[in-house]
Amino acid sequence: MSLRAAVRVRLGAFELRATVDGAAGETIAVLGPNGAGKTTLLRALAGLVPLADGHVVLGSTVLEDATTDVHVPPERRPIGVVFQDYLLFPHLSALENVAFGPRCKGLAAADARARAREWLARTRIAERAAARPAELSGGQAQRVALARALAVTPELLLLDEPLAALDVGTRAEIRRDLHAVLRAFGGVCVLVTHEPLDALTLGHRLVVLEQGRIVQSGSAAEITARPRSRWVADLVGVNLLAGDAERGRVRLEGGGTLDTPDADAGPVFVVVHPRAVVLHRERPQGTARNVWPARIDFLDVGGARVRVRVAGTPSVVAEVTPAAVAELALGPGVAVWVAVKATEIAVYPR
Repeated sequence: MSLRAAVRVRLGAFELRATVDGAAGETIAVLGPNGAGKTTLLRALAGLVPLADGHVVLGSTVLEDATTDVHVPPERRPIGVVFQDYLLFPHLSALENVAFGPRCKGLAAADARARAREWLARTRIAERAAARPAELSGGQAQRVALARALAVTPELLLLDEPLAALDVGTRAEIRRDLHAVLRAFGGVCVLVTHEPLDALTLGHRLVVLEQGRIVQSGSAAEITARPRSRWVADLVGVNLLAGDAERGRVRLEGGGTLDTPDADAGPVFVVVHPRAVVLHRERPQGTARNVWPARIDFLDVGGARVRVRVAGTPSVVAEVTPAAVAELALGPGVAVWVAVKATEIAVYPR
């Protein structure tokens, strides 16, 4: 079983253009900021919003093709969906909620309930089978919603922010259980989230969506090593700069230059880890080839490290210890010198 989808959707002034492919047993985590079009993509795969162009093919079955007017209704697609707010039937018990899908597929009532009990057990919520949604906690409701989606034996599983409504403690537990369920799932799963930990933990492959476009896709290691947008760079906690390289020097788009031995000619991205950024109160006399003046913009204290935003040409974020903050008397408006060794800079083509 595989998924091949290339979708274009128009919703007012917003346009989504995205291509998503997945193999059997693979979980694709779609990551991006609010308003990026993540839920719209999921709804397009489910058939809940029409395609202006493109197609959705699951295995050998065309679920939708805008050029040939093929459109399989959502209820006839072999998919399971877990919506962000779960959408459990309030008048039905957990057991009947899960049995509802199999019964709609033609399974006898007794067999549907047996399958529902099986999935409630597999999602570790069997003891609440008789409870109605209003009697369930957020974590319990999430488990029931997941069991309901899986009980129809879907070939494609769509999860829309499945952990967003949970508190921190419950989220960790559900994430662990969901990881186990997804690793045993034989179909394709597309999971939408804005939480990097959920994407990194649950996804085999990441797709980053911003403003209706895919800006990057690949493994977690590939994306964190070579971010291709400011949002991704902020997500993984690195400085991302863009410029043009020539003869070991990068002229940055926002002004300033950086020397690096890895700079090939042409448009490039430059990544500098905040821990590679060294701050001084006086101009340093060391071996760093990249030195420039700046001023402290703000400090963000977090545990044993302090992230310091420095405004200069270029502006970057440094990561230092609280002891260094005290020793250098760092604070907003303080003048500093920034130093970065050329060997600490990663460069790759745009």
